Amino acid sequence: MITKKGINASPGVAIGPVLVLDTEEYRIPHRTIEASQLAGQIRNLDAALEASRQEVGELRAAAARKLGDKTAVIFEFHEQFIADPKLRESVAELINERHWTAAYAFGQVMNGRQRMFRNVADPYLKERVRDLFDIERRVLRHILGRAREDMTRLTEPVIIVANDITPSQAISFDKNHILAFAMNVGGQTSHMAIIARMLGIPAVVALNDITSDVTGGETAIVDGTHGIVVANPDAETVERYQEQQERYRRYSAELQTLRDAPAVTLDGTEVDLLANIEVPEEASAAMQAGADGIGLYRTELLFLSSPRTPTEEQQYEAFCGVARGARGRPVIIRTIDLGADKLAPSMGTHREHNPVLGLRSLRYCLLHLDLFKTHLRAILRASTEGDVRIMFPMISTVMELRQARATLADVMEDLDEEGIPFRRDVPVGMMVETPAAAMLSAAFAKEVAFLSIGTNDLTQYTLAVDRANERVAHLYASHSPAVLKLIRQVVRAAQRSDVEVSLCGEMAGAPLYCQVLIGLGLRLLSMAPGDIVAVKRVLRSTTVAKCERIARTVLRFDSDRQVLNYLRDQHRETVKEDEA
Repeated sequence: MITKKGINASPGVAIGPVLVLDTEEYRIPHRTIEASQLAGQIRNLDAALEASRQEVGELRAAAARKLGDKTAVIFEFHEQFIADPKLRESVAELINERHWTAAYAFGQVMNGRQRMFRNVADPYLKERVRDLFDIERRVLRHILGRAREDMTRLTEPVIIVANDITPSQAISFDKNHILAFAMNVGGQTSHMAIIARMLGIPAVVALNDITSDVTGGETAIVDGTHGIVVANPDAETVERYQEQQERYRRYSAELQTLRDAPAVTLDGTEVDLLANIEVPEEASAAMQAGADGIGLYRTELLFLSSPRTPTEEQQYEAFCGVARGARGRPVIIRTIDLGADKLAPSMGTHREHNPVLGLRSLRYCLLHLDLFKTHLRAILRASTEGDVRIMFPMISTVMELRQARATLADVMEDLDEEGIPFRRDVPVGMMVETPAAAMLSAAFAKEVAFLSIGTNDLTQYTLAVDRANERVAHLYASHSPAVLKLIRQVVRAAQRSDVEVSLCGEMAGAPLYCQVLIGLGLRLLSMAPGDIVAVKRVLRSTTVAKCERIARTVLRFDSDRQVLNYLRDQHRETVKEDEA
């Protein structure tokens, strides 16, 4: 019996036979061609791009039918990327100027795009490199004339074990024959993980070499809740996990009954549960998941997924889509967080020695006012479509906030002169992501309509821990007493100035942290749509008085380990059931 620990990507437990998938990769030699062959290579490229675009369109329609519009959005990114004229131009230029084959030129362009996404610190955006790999394989298959792989002919339920599984591979499987996924690579924000959660199929990723540790046909257990895979388990282990399967089935059934229930504590305090989204189409799906609005729309993907800067019209249409999808509920649009480690193709290839502390986010925008003003124009124009609000990220000084607001005022004046309608009283807020902003929160609260605490970066900067660096990642803890005290300070400053305050980091979607956050005074939490019902379950099982007692207790601790152990005990006591 072999036990492997990875990352829990989709909860649940599966027991069954293994099917190991081979990894398909195209290794294209560096070969030059004669001038007379260039036109033929261009035609081959165009035909491959068009065939790939049509193929992805079919997959998008299939995904919408099987899993709903939210999952279909994954393939809209693929379709738009393949159809982008800049992609075709970049490859054709290499073919004509360097006399490369279409396959080699396309591979080089895609390698450059993949490197760009790998250098991004944001885990969600970093995982998009897998989508680019999927696109590359698809187009190369058409360029090379390879037959399409067929992995749909499964005759019995199996656990899929692979190095990686692309979104298009995942959607081609018959859900009735897939028990679970176990992969060498991946993360919680990969599209494979998203699809697995949408399908309700357990998945564990980042297992490193699981494909070498299991053999096709042997029995395995995938514990997606705790990120564990057991190969060739003994009878006692199988029995233990069968009991866990039943407990998880009951837990899942209970959660589904809470989707439309109000997020209210046992003593009658209402809490707004908002959604974090990355693409416009997710807004409608978030409402269906029970969200009270969009607490964070990350706009970076608009810029990072395209070889060129999106136009004002393209941004406007995206923002309108979010506003309409939210059905009149609040939509907080965070202005672009670009620069340093999030370099869009149009921004060049400059790298900074210490990007996390470099020219990023609002600092970048204030030095590139043309880009920033176009961005703000699109948001303001879309503000007539719903309850749109503007949020500035990564602010450390009051002067930065005032500069941003002055730029917004300039854009409003321009729109006025052009006779373009917009919401004149659009609420303007800011993220609290640095210790400086937290310490100055009383001053900031006097100048904004709302504050939103971004615990992902706040934790990173407070503890001086790069969350993307595996050598120090174990030191990253949002439940650190230092972080919790900063959160309390921000909440109190907002309350004294009577402005809204929310928390939109990953911490908001973790049921374990729900009670302490409520105890610290928060009444608005923004999270991934899929986390809403689990957090709602905790809220409906506790009281504000208990949450405040928990908060007072943890703030007396001096180590994150003490905090974590105490929160786990209180969580188990509150929900009174083992979720696994």
